[in-house]
Amino acid sequence: MPALAANVETLLMPGKVTQAHEKQEENCANCHDRSNVQTQTSLCLDCHKDIAADLRQQHDYHGRMTNAGVGECRACHTEHRGRKADIVQLSRVQFDHHLTDFALDGAHAALGCESCHKKGEAWRKAPVNCIGCHKADDVHRGQFTQSCGECHSAMTWTGGKFNHDKTDFKLTGAHSNVTCDACHIGGRYKQTPKTCVGCHATDDEHRGSRGEECGKCHLTKEWKTAKFDHLKETNYELLGVHDQINCVACHRSGNYKDKIPKDCNGCHRADDAHAARFGAKCGDCHDNDVWPLKTYDHDKRHKFPLVGAHAKIDCYACHTATVANQKLAKDCAGCHKSEDPHGGKLKGGCETCHGQQTWRSDIVFDHDLTDFPLLGLHRVVSCAQCHTTLAFNNAAATCVDCHTHDDVHKGGLGKKCESCHSPNGWPLWVFDHAQETHFALLGAHAKLQCAACHHEPPGTVKMSSQCGSCHRKDDRHLGEYGAQCNRCHSTDSWKGARIQ
Repeated sequence: MPALAANVETLLMPGKVTQAHEKQEENCANCHDRSNVQTQTSLCLDCHKDIAADLRQQHDYHGRMTNAGVGECRACHTEHRGRKADIVQLSRVQFDHHLTDFALDGAHAALGCESCHKKGEAWRKAPVNCIGCHKADDVHRGQFTQSCGECHSAMTWTGGKFNHDKTDFKLTGAHSNVTCDACHIGGRYKQTPKTCVGCHATDDEHRGSRGEECGKCHLTKEWKTAKFDHLKETNYELLGVHDQINCVACHRSGNYKDKIPKDCNGCHRADDAHAARFGAKCGDCHDNDVWPLKTYDHDKRHKFPLVGAHAKIDCYACHTATVANQKLAKDCAGCHKSEDPHGGKLKGGCETCHGQQTWRSDIVFDHDLTDFPLLGLHRVVSCAQCHTTLAFNNAAATCVDCHTHDDVHKGGLGKKCESCHSPNGWPLWVFDHAQETHFALLGAHAKLQCAACHHEPPGTVKMSSQCGSCHRKDDRHLGEYGAQCNRCHSTDSWKGARIQ
């Protein structure tokens, strides 16, 4: 009966299985469970044990596919399509190699599949380490046990970088620029010497008489440059250029026991362009790297910043004697007293008006800080129109002092011109007669000239607001009707009186 059932199922199957599964075709139960279709994947894995291991360990292509949500084999592999059917259905163009244990980076991305995957062999059997493909390219002949990727990149096989600091011999100085073959002759990396004499015995000018510890005196930067703790041995530290010059540049006799000066002036007196004017402490301005002075912080050292024209003049323009015997002033008058056209009569420092770029230009003065702010047209006149001398302290402060000839009132209205006139123009004037005098100019009064009523300067004579004080001679009633003329007359005209 089982054999018969198998034959019946075989007759009913939708199509032949692929050639790889031909042996399993005789018994459908090898791949199908009629009672539970969900067990089909587990039946696949019973045969494909390597795939099952990938799924359990969640690595390689199928292990990562499970993480992506693909759990059933039949979701990708369809059977019963004939012996020659391709149930893998792998698209080489769309295949994401990052889902495998070997991402295609660098030069690998441009290779064809056949470069790593041998024909007729399972794709999963392709090597995943460098040596699996590049053993013939290994110029080190297997001497290095670490991964090739620690030195070489996937972009190109050449130009490898090796961190020599991980070894017992760090590459410093000139060693960092030599090629590997310079020390590892013939590509042999084992038993390479780690001492100076191991490689430089032929360079030893001392013929071994100073021992084998060359590093006590010599540097890896250059063999010819000897290292000597000058500060410890002589109490004089070699800084800047001093550390680069030859020993005999200072020890000229060749006898290092001869005493030589330790101050700048002791060796560089002939180089002192200041002729000792600034003393013997050269280090206050110059450094050990470059003798010509590039920058000097005059503000920080002397609390006097050199700005404007001061930044361009030579040091000797101010420092005319040695610093020990000359104390320079820090105010303008200290140096420019003879150039002061004001004769020292102005209060405050010169910088109140003058700039430091040039003495005669950039003159700025805030006249608003004085007792006479410049308003209106006063702002556009030249200083000399009001200040007749360079003392600038004797200018007039009232209108009549400068504008007496402009006073059409001939002094009849007093000296407080600003009560009526505007500094924006002499002809412009405004005077509120009603507010200022409590006597509104109405009717015919508004057309009169000021002098028609004001025969004397205001303040000298107090004028009455009664009509009779001006119009007594016009009173035809001879005072019989009293002084309240406005009861009958109007300010428009004396005539045409009407009893109010």
